[in-house]
Amino acid sequence: MKGNLLATLLLSAVAGSAVAQQQPQFSHYAFNGMYLNPAYAGIKGQGEITAIGRYQYFNYKATLDRGGEPKTYALTANLPVRAIGGGLGVSIYRDEIAQSEITSASLSYSKHFKVGDEGRFGVGIQGIYNNWHRDGDYRYVDPYDPNIPANSSDNKFDAGVGVWYESPRWYAGLSVNNLLRSQYSFQSINDAAGNPQGKRATATAENHSYLSVGYNFDLTDNIVLTPTAIGKVVLPGKFGDGKKFSFDNNSFEVGARATINDKFWGGVGYRYDESLTGMLGASVLKDNVLRIGYAFDWIAFNQQARAFSSHEIMLSYRLPKPGLATRPAIRTPRYSF
Repeated sequence: MKGNLLATLLLSAVAGSAVAQQQPQFSHYAFNGMYLNPAYAGIKGQGEITAIGRYQYFNYKATLDRGGEPKTYALTANLPVRAIGGGLGVSIYRDEIAQSEITSASLSYSKHFKVGDEGRFGVGIQGIYNNWHRDGDYRYVDPYDPNIPANSSDNKFDAGVGVWYESPRWYAGLSVNNLLRSQYSFQSINDAAGNPQGKRATATAENHSYLSVGYNFDLTDNIVLTPTAIGKVVLPGKFGDGKKFSFDNNSFEVGARATINDKFWGGVGYRYDESLTGMLGASVLKDNVLRIGYAFDWIAFNQQARAFSSHEIMLSYRLPKPGLATRPAIRTPRYSF
């Protein structure tokens, strides 16, 4: 039964317009703003490299279909660049779920503006390259249905935009990607069956929007409490369509973590209508430059076609803050003629 349900959901996401297709979301979202938003690039004033591996619905096995637990791997990097008044960032992820494999790479630029004494506001743009591969091992009723993809791939370019505010006390970001709503075309099973009808299976990469916020409370001199939240919304159709902002396909998550001496942290989270999350982490090496985190999701809701838990591991390395390339000249009244 679970295998049938999962296959139905995945096939619905591919046939025609892929309204239900969702980009991956991570429990460590608060540590990986570069994945969410191009305006994040360099906004913290120092470079970061972050890697995350996620095993969704760990050890899930489909009973009738090939596949099982979705797997996602992500690598991001960003750094400030004074010469361009902002920052640059890259993001790469690979998402594997049943018959679908998506590899995405993006390059981002953020322009920074100073706000007040300590705040920074970034405006970012992003170029995206996607490769979408369909294995095509489906169980179908009609072998000549052109809407069912066979083993094939397609590549497309897309774009994204975003804004991000960062200060020592709080942050907030809003972004939208897949602005071009690229349409992917795959060989259909009727071609593979030797009866081509001039039609191909298609899927549209719909707009995804992310809103993320966080705030730092100083509980004591050594403990900081950080509530966080993220909302992800799929916006199907063209801008101007009546149902563009219906928010029928969305994911919302809230959480909080406590950090001790800027070195150890632990937290909890809740993903709407899906899971409860617990996380632990530590910063190591000199100046706490290397962060190691683990998140455990207990699937507490809608357990049909899902397994008991999801697991996620994060590694993040913070680069030194950039300094002046040359030592400033020393001026003295002795030479002031």
